[in-house]
Amino acid sequence: MAWQEAFAHQTRTCRELGSGLTARICEALTRIIAADQGPVGRRVKTWPGDLAVGADSLPLRLCGALHALALSGRAPDLARAYAMGGGTQLDLDIFNEIKMHGNHILDFIESPPQTNEVGRSAVLIAAARFLAGLLPGTRFDLLELGSSAGLNLNFPLYSLVDEQGSRATMAGEAVPQVRLMPRWRGTPPSAAALKVGEARGVDLNPLDPAADGFRLMAYVWPDQQDRLARLRAALAVAAAHPPCVDRGDAGEWLESRLAGSAAHGRLVYHTVAAQYFPQATRDCIEATLQQAGARANAAQPLAHFAMENDGGDGAGLRLRLWSGGAMRAWDLGRADFHARWIDWQPREA
Repeated sequence: MAWQEAFAHQTRTCRELGSGLTARICEALTRIIAADQGPVGRRVKTWPGDLAVGADSLPLRLCGALHALALSGRAPDLARAYAMGGGTQLDLDIFNEIKMHGNHILDFIESPPQTNEVGRSAVLIAAARFLAGLLPGTRFDLLELGSSAGLNLNFPLYSLVDEQGSRATMAGEAVPQVRLMPRWRGTPPSAAALKVGEARGVDLNPLDPAADGFRLMAYVWPDQQDRLARLRAALAVAAAHPPCVDRGDAGEWLESRLAGSAAHGRLVYHTVAAQYFPQATRDCIEATLQQAGARANAAQPLAHFAMENDGGDGAGLRLRLWSGGAMRAWDLGRADFHARWIDWQPREA
């Protein structure tokens, strides 16, 4: 995909996800990069990989680099422009930062975006409640693929606020810092508590919430302060409950984790991560799930939940369960990629 197409696609995506400011930033960057003969412009125009959303996502990398400058205090004019929704001199402010902080931007964009969107934990809590209703009393270890900093491994500690305003956590312990309030379509699942054992994840480049929290905040769009506040709250929870995330390929890691016998059930999950896995990794994950599922039984069930882009409105929500006998599968509905809304319509396939 040509670099201009990648920026146009990202612009549309930002508008669809409610960030008009980031869409304007992408449009400004398109104009600036087109005329830029300096190192940043050359790097974008000669990028060796796939710049597109869902691949290298180069436009998001540039937006993140600029937001990092605004958050750090190194770019006060840009920070003021962001606070005003872009302002009348957005192009000039961005142009000046590219000229002044080119080395920072070039260094920042070498690493892929990692957002660790905490809002998706609302979907995880809903899926966990649904699973608890299927197998009441069963304890599950949590295994997350593509964990980033592991903030969504802590989803049992977050509170999900329903339409009546009542709040409950999966762990039964109130953690008021992280309150998830999606708009519901359909009837939310009952507040059954899933018993949770160990929680562990994997990522090719795991981030440390303490050391890398600033980078995660930079990838939150600057006009979505609710997301930024939620992320800060989740980082505070992670300081008290550090997530365990291993470095490695998700397929190989899952194969190793599911090879041995289980003390109880295991829930494998991933949220808007599979699109970044190489095909060989996706194939390995599926083969491993099928093999481990064939060994599962009522006392040691295996569940797999995926919140992933399937080309429809938002992300599809899919749950599979092996507990002895044939696999069962459910289409649970759909959700916004940031879980601003959840369309909860569970039906067994």
